[in-house]
Amino acid sequence: MSSSLRFDRGHTDDLMAFLMSSPSPYHAVATAAERLEKAGFRQVEETAAWDGTSGGKYVLRGGAIVAWYVPGGAAAHTPYRIVGAHTDSPNLRVKPLPDTGAYGWRQVAVEIYGGTLLNTWLDRDLGLAGRISLRDGTHRLVNINRPLLRVPQLAVHLDRSANPDGLKLDRQKHMQPIWGLGEVEEGDLIRFVAAEAGVAAEDVTGWDLMPHPVEPPAYLGRDRELLAGPRMDNLLSVHAATAALAAVSGQPDAELPYIPVMAAFDHEENGSQSDTGADGPLLGTVLERSVFARGGTYEDRARAFAGTVCLSSDTGHAIHPNYAERHDPTHHPVVNGGPILKVNVNMRYATDGSGRAVFAEACRKADVPWQTFVSNNSMPCGTTIGPITAARHGIQTVDIGVAILSMHSARELCGANDPYLLANALAAFLAG
Repeated sequence: MSSSLRFDRGHTDDLMAFLMSSPSPYHAVATAAERLEKAGFRQVEETAAWDGTSGGKYVLRGGAIVAWYVPGGAAAHTPYRIVGAHTDSPNLRVKPLPDTGAYGWRQVAVEIYGGTLLNTWLDRDLGLAGRISLRDGTHRLVNINRPLLRVPQLAVHLDRSANPDGLKLDRQKHMQPIWGLGEVEEGDLIRFVAAEAGVAAEDVTGWDLMPHPVEPPAYLGRDRELLAGPRMDNLLSVHAATAALAAVSGQPDAELPYIPVMAAFDHEENGSQSDTGADGPLLGTVLERSVFARGGTYEDRARAFAGTVCLSSDTGHAIHPNYAERHDPTHHPVVNGGPILKVNVNMRYATDGSGRAVFAEACRKADVPWQTFVSNNSMPCGTTIGPITAARHGIQTVDIGVAILSMHSARELCGANDPYLLANALAAFLAG
């Protein structure tokens, strides 16, 4: 495989930097776009007319990005090779009326986003990030990356049952972080955020803000063979897809039989039903417009989609040494064992035998080992953007990812080599 990816810890170091610069979906797509710009990609506006020129292009919408590279001379019916991922992670989100508190404590009202492990947000130093919407219709990214908030846990002396019976948290009462002392003042939080962003508070008309742990990612273990960090579900895949697409775009156009695409969506963790989610029209619209911009017809569009394959890349479950009985007894994905193929015959994952062959060939070309994940029959299986993408666009989709522990925790754990192995497999797949 011809690519610029190197087999060393440089890729994982770069992932750590990506995680730190991406405390929200809006930051994640901005960071990905910045990296693609350096690889020669250019942004195209959805409201502008598109041309049929070759080269790398991308569209930004909220917390989603779709990027693609058109090789010189690509026919209108050229199929796509797509890597799909998502930019959002389970967390806490600031409510529309954020200022609250009691008994001299100033707090921030938050809503629970997605299936987060609530206890992992307790007693952590939290910053605040996201975007603010201004009166003139523009948006401003905000990242207050210092200890600002904390969700304090109740002392064990006041909850003697916490250890023997398990911690019980009320999503409404127990998850509101503190951020200071004094009387509650309406508008105080947004005035503070506006000042941090360098804008007038009266110009802020909307916000999408979320706390984030400020502890940086870190290597872990005797031989630093593990990586601990936030938001790896699923920024690990967004980072790998960005690196793979940039690497493939540097190959000679004649070596690219497909149009490589990266699609990173928002709102996967709560069902994908939004204009920036995988269940929205964004991906299909971009692919169709690319066909038509190159002079194609509906027939060309149908031919292109019929030959298209998407790898839905998301994290999966590594076997947990303390809870082995929760896993399938014959499928034991391990960290640093290479990416996993995710299978569920009830189509919670979109993989079938044909898709398995596509993924296996990409791993063979990249000289990357791979594993298979199947859920224990006695436990419900999660899902991804894979089945949504397959059903909405009628394109073959395969679910893959990296095996991790502590999924949906504020701080997750993976093998330090797996991000690099995934990126190489994705690059081989995109290159065809």
